Amino acid sequence: MKAGFVNIFGKPNAGKSTLLNALLGEKLAIVSPKVQTTRHRIKGFVTEPGKYQIIFSDTPGIIEPRYKLQEKMMQSVKSALEDADVALLLVDTTEGVEENNNLFTSLKLKVPAIVVLNKVDKIGEKRITAAENFYSQQPYCKKLVKISALKNDNIQELINAILEFLPEGEPFYPEDDMTDLPTKFFVGEMVREKIFELFGDEIPYHTAVMVNEFKEKETLVKIQADIIVQRESQKGILLGEGGKMIKQIGTLARQDIEKFLQQKVFLQLFVKVRPKWRDNEMHLKEYGY
Repeated sequence: MKAGFVNIFGKPNAGKSTLLNALLGEKLAIVSPKVQTTRHRIKGFVTEPGKYQIIFSDTPGIIEPRYKLQEKMMQSVKSALEDADVALLLVDTTEGVEENNNLFTSLKLKVPAIVVLNKVDKIGEKRITAAENFYSQQPYCKKLVKISALKNDNIQELINAILEFLPEGEPFYPEDDMTDLPTKFFVGEMVREKIFELFGDEIPYHTAVMVNEFKEKETLVKIQADIIVQRESQKGILLGEGGKMIKQIGTLARQDIEKFLQQKVFLQLFVKVRPKWRDNEMHLKEYGY
């Protein structure tokens, strides 16, 4: 039996959350085309009873933090670096190699690393070969795998590569478990994902979601959540004219939550203003960061 922690690192928007979902065969991490959608370290488990248990971690994209929330995000990357048995270094192959190389070198990894070339469906063979040649020569690269996380291409090949480096050991979690995070966490994330989908560049980064009530009744699940923003003007944008936007967020989020819980859901959303919450230690703790 093999068991261990396999943590995914990379620049923002390399496709880390999409890869985690592809590895699990289930949507656990929210995704959007915007950078820094992932704020928490999200663990997902892949278990083949009697053979292996891989504990995958999706981590926030690595950045230079500009406020306390981003500092917390980078702390979760640091903790993932410390407990990894195998590192997946995810590369967006549509970008150049230099920034990724500097980033991977700076991680100073003490564990075997697999360089994962993602989005290979979007570039030609010539560029794929050039990236392959470059990364395979780097000291941090113990193995290289080419994938398309979005199209689920070569995911099994990646799992096979991981198993080569995974240590022997007993499973850490029951074989039916898929994550160690509570359902409430994923509900809040689904609401946040809709904000990333529906609003421009500024609003999603000033927003947090806090689930206050999660009650399972006989016929449905009653959920009440607050959407936290920093300014009154942002509250107005999120509500929209006549409450149009908040209704849209609620409808889209409820559809996803019902699919996730496989139950009818009654979802109530409120918007609250908390000035400078991203730099307030107490608020960050309250919102789960």
